[in-house]
Amino acid sequence: MLYSSDIQLIKPKKRWQAVNHSVLQQKNIQLWLCHLDTGLPEVSGNKCLKLKYHLLQVVQSGFAGVVTFGGAYSNHLCAVAASCHAMGLKSVAYVRTDELDITNPTLAFCQQQGMRLIALDRGRYRQRSEPAFITGITASHPDLLLIPEGGSSAAGSLGVSELDLASTPDGNADLILCATASGGTLAGIVNGHDCNALGIAVVRDASLPSRVQQLINKTCAEKQWRVDGSFAGKGYGHFDSNLLAFCRSMAAQKVYVEPIYTGKALAGAIKLVEQDQIPSGSRLSFFHTGGLQGLQGLRHRNLITAADFALLSGSMAD
Repeated sequence: MLYSSDIQLIKPKKRWQAVNHSVLQQKNIQLWLCHLDTGLPEVSGNKCLKLKYHLLQVVQSGFAGVVTFGGAYSNHLCAVAASCHAMGLKSVAYVRTDELDITNPTLAFCQQQGMRLIALDRGRYRQRSEPAFITGITASHPDLLLIPEGGSSAAGSLGVSELDLASTPDGNADLILCATASGGTLAGIVNGHDCNALGIAVVRDASLPSRVQQLINKTCAEKQWRVDGSFAGKGYGHFDSNLLAFCRSMAAQKVYVEPIYTGKALAGAIKLVEQDQIPSGSRLSFFHTGGLQGLQGLRHRNLITAADFALLSGSMAD
């Protein structure tokens, strides 16, 4: 079970890993990767933190479970399904797809965990943040707590803010970095730390900085943070051969990342170092936000080979 009798979330185990790269060596920069392990591979990285207070609210307020949103290969949906299954809660997800594909490994896992899946075409899915649409969803599921896409809300950011990402094994970080898609993780990092924070966008979304700003506490308004959108490429879910090669090179040193979230952002961070946009001699803390389950979807769509899947997903067995 994720929760004990007093509904306190079991603290995930934190593990630090030093990243080696020629560019980092040339610039005399340390880069520490922070991993979290909950014992449930599908509730990895930032997901356990972003769901913590949502699930506490479910239990404390007497909801029967959760209703949420996500894409057909969503890490968020997997984490919600696994968490609710472990806690004996109901879960419902509106999936951005015209038709549910039962051969999709992500959706198959969610169904195995008892999640009810409802297809939502892209036009209607774009309405998911509109008040009238949200009212309709909550009216349709009065016994369930609505969790926004990715768990990005004030509650989600609060969970992230409690994780100490600044204290690396070799001293305090000068900068904390993470992949940024819906903005909740970056906002939590800003709320919880005094050092500078950088979110490397993995989506092409001009509204992302403003969405992060909405989740930052007023008391943290003067803190230094930014979103860098230079490395999103063609957008969310898109990657090229160079990025895939980078992920392979990381796997060779047992740093396991995928090209959708962490791999794309980590490659971007090293590029920023190469461009001297991060001062020489800096110590960096990079939050590995999970997402390795998404490799199954990439293999399912033949976007990576079986050999790549085996190589890049090595940490899933850890």
